[in-house]
Amino acid sequence: MSLRRKSRELALQCLYQMDQSGNWDCTVGDMQVHFDVNSKAVAYAQELVSGIHNHLEEVDGVIEKYAKNWRLNRMAVVDRNLLRIATYEFLHKIDIPGSVIIDEAIEIAKRFSTDDATSFINGILDPICRETADRRLNKEGAAE
Repeated sequence: MSLRRKSRELALQCLYQMDQSGNWDCTVGDMQVHFDVNSKAVAYAQELVSGIHNHLEEVDGVIEKYAKNWRLNRMAVVDRNLLRIATYEFLHKIDIPGSVIIDEAIEIAKRFSTDDATSFINGILDPICRETADRRLNKEGAAE
């Protein structure tokens, strides 16, 4: 398993805890106190959690745009937070190809969610990927 996958899984676990407890001040480091965590995965996991926390309104707004007939608060907690991780990466991590972001979300969903979650998650992330593709290309071009 790649280090980024471990980081995403750790971020998912932290976001799950934050979502369930309502304590958005929790950090990935707090997870290390209670769980055996790969220390190399902590940095990217914390970057994801902090980024999602700082851009939560933007991230949730994009998800809601494509989650036809689904409100965020009605989604399974795992699915909602996987969508948040992937959407944040689409919007703010231009170095990661969109296909990789979707594949990672689906593989993590297979491990942590239900059988139906993969098609649900893919159905929402695919149009988000298409929407953000131009924006991602423009950012890449501006960075050169």
